[in-house]
Amino acid sequence: MQRDPMSLSVPTREEPPMTGSSWQRFVGVTAAATAVTAALMSPAVAAAPDATPAVATASTTTTNATAADVDYDTWQKDCQAVMDQAFPYLKQRIAGAGAGEKQAIVFDIDNTTLETDFGFSYPSPANAPVLEVAKYAQEHGVALFFVTARPGIIYSATDYNLKHVGYKVSGLYVRSLGDLFRDVAEYKTAKRAEIEAKGYTIIANIGNSATDLSGGHAEKTYKLPDYDGQLS
Repeated sequence: MQRDPMSLSVPTREEPPMTGSSWQRFVGVTAAATAVTAALMSPAVAAAPDATPAVATASTTTTNATAADVDYDTWQKDCQAVMDQAFPYLKQRIAGAGAGEKQAIVFDIDNTTLETDFGFSYPSPANAPVLEVAKYAQEHGVALFFVTARPGIIYSATDYNLKHVGYKVSGLYVRSLGDLFRDVAEYKTAKRAEIEAKGYTIIANIGNSATDLSGGHAEKTYKLPDYDGQLS
């Protein structure tokens, strides 16, 4: 789904908001970058052979529907069902962290950590079931990393949005110019490998697309509904 750039609302910031021509330029750049992202998004791919086999998903009855058939409340219920599976594991895994272990969770952004296809505004609201899990993790010393197919041109807007709604961002990975034509699953797998190379153990990887989760480099994966690819 594409955002209508005319529906973007000026954010309420702790710092002075952009006004006049600077805000108009920001809206134009954000809308253009969002269009580029949608055009360049690769189709979902099957999980690679080394991908983590334990994947929690919403019920197949629901996820086989199209986005046009699913309202916001249904989507939230489906997201909550997946997070209800993730939460007990994460609480246990966080409590059992080894001495000196640096734990991390990797998240997708669009329709995972932020609501981007069920309401069009900036800043986008947090996806409440995911934010609840994220807040528990960050309050218990787990680093939160965000790996998105969004282009680097909207890095600052994305970083602000995540922090504005309550996520503590330990790292945000967006696609550079060289990544724009790279397979999305390959790009996201490489970024998780980079996080591991920094000494982190990725205890969970949470997204709503196969491209968010394939390729391994996470102990557990949790898939939110995308309704046959209808959600970005």
